[in-house]
Amino acid sequence: MNGLINRIEAMKPFFEKISNNAYLRAIRDGFISCIPVILFSSVFLLIAYVPNIFGFYWSAEVEAVLMKAYNYSMGILAILMSATIAKSLTDNFNNKLPATRKINVTSAMIVSIIAFLLLSADSIEGGLASGYLGSKGLLASFVAAFVTPVIYRFFVSRDIRIKMPKEVPNNISQTFADLFPLATTIFVFWIVDFLFRTFIGFGFAEWVIELFKPIFTAADGYLGISLIYGAMAFFWFVGIHGPSIVEPAVSAIYITNVEMNLLASQQGLHAGNVLSQGTQYFVATLGGTGATLIITLMFAFLAKSKQLKAVGTSSAVPVLFGVNEPVLFGAPLVLNPVFFIPFICAPIVNVCLFKLFVDLGMNGFIYNLPWTCPGTLGLIMGTGFAPLAIVLAILLLVVDFVIYYPFFKVYDKDCCEKEAAGEVAEDEKITSSAAVLEAAKKSSKKAVLVLCANGATSSMLANAIATGAKEAGLDLESTAMAYGQHKSIINDFDLIILAPQMGSMFDELKEDVSSTKCKAATTQGPQYVKLTRNPEEALNFALNLMDGE
Repeated sequence: MNGLINRIEAMKPFFEKISNNAYLRAIRDGFISCIPVILFSSVFLLIAYVPNIFGFYWSAEVEAVLMKAYNYSMGILAILMSATIAKSLTDNFNNKLPATRKINVTSAMIVSIIAFLLLSADSIEGGLASGYLGSKGLLASFVAAFVTPVIYRFFVSRDIRIKMPKEVPNNISQTFADLFPLATTIFVFWIVDFLFRTFIGFGFAEWVIELFKPIFTAADGYLGISLIYGAMAFFWFVGIHGPSIVEPAVSAIYITNVEMNLLASQQGLHAGNVLSQGTQYFVATLGGTGATLIITLMFAFLAKSKQLKAVGTSSAVPVLFGVNEPVLFGAPLVLNPVFFIPFICAPIVNVCLFKLFVDLGMNGFIYNLPWTCPGTLGLIMGTGFAPLAIVLAILLLVVDFVIYYPFFKVYDKDCCEKEAAGEVAEDEKITSSAAVLEAAKKSSKKAVLVLCANGATSSMLANAIATGAKEAGLDLESTAMAYGQHKSIINDFDLIILAPQMGSMFDELKEDVSSTKCKAATTQGPQYVKLTRNPEEALNFALNLMDGE
């Protein structure tokens, strides 16, 4: 098994290259930017339709008022995504362009929206049809958001623009500089739309959905969901944020399936689509990638090893809310040969059981809920309080227990033997010199940013640093964000720290901060977990980095 793990770890650079692909990252960043919209709109769905389960129905007027907020947010999701994905991809291109030749991000976002509308919106009397402006138009939004920055990069990198005299203000010059890429992009998509409607008979957005329907169907089968969630767990086991690689490829299916399930449920039909964000959050990754809720509870309540009991006790609450990095790196589970099989198998078995229940008549997910919702509660609520969902929630915990238990016993015994033999090394305490602490108290206000994939794991270290600063009487702020959200505000911070799963982005981060006063740092798994639990050491860690040690 160790030999297998070593071979897998040797492939890590290849997996990191996939994770860093600009287009996959653009989809991921675009979705992260739109998550508040998705969650906000779901609140109105819950208010409008959950009471139906208990026999209460709003009047048609009240329902229309509630659904207006949903239709004007989720109903234009593809428009929003065409802009947010284009922004992320444009930012990525700008990082590689000379300082004097940058793509106008705002212009690229606006033109991407126009390109998407050309591909997706049908003209009707008095306006535009909205059928493909929401989840149905997501695939078309990807195309518009990918192509638009590429066209802009072609013109900007070659300095092909209308050049104005030096006396003309920069904002006016920029307007003329944007004309060539803007006009070219709109013309290209206008031609594409014309050709599709002339020779195929309908728009690109409708055509691309028909093209991908077989893939959507295959992805929703037992083999498809096993490969998708098995791959997520596999990449995480290697130490790479699995969803950042897999999720962009299925994100459009996620959103579309939930909307189709909702429509089917409203019509009294079976909501039979399986693949969704809810399936990922509350079934496959029950407690976090690897379905780690049950193993965390086993560490906390069944382990004889002091180390594992401490890890389980301190990780139980975060894992309950879907933040499982403390147990991933604290046990550790990542790259631990003992847990390779259950870490990959538990999510696969979970989603196959979920599909079985759906095939037996239970509704799939009809609502999008925050991923921090406790897993079993998220499963029950997200499926519309289906009675079978309660049975499934209990069954998943039992099955995960059976899968993990033999491996837990082996690892617990091994840890106990090491503790008895005195082989468990004491962690080295991180300290700051008196001079560093004194200088920090006298210096101007400092700001630290911690980055992870979605801002949850990073908030643990950010909170620890902020707590340590408060206890030490230092004027220091610490906050957390998702990677990618920092691009335009780097100068606001003195230090940016990457959570362990974002280590593959360290070279890019160093390049981002190279021309600023900000410093960049990354962390290792066990070290990160230790720092989140000790505010004093977390503060010292940050101060030492800012001091240049």
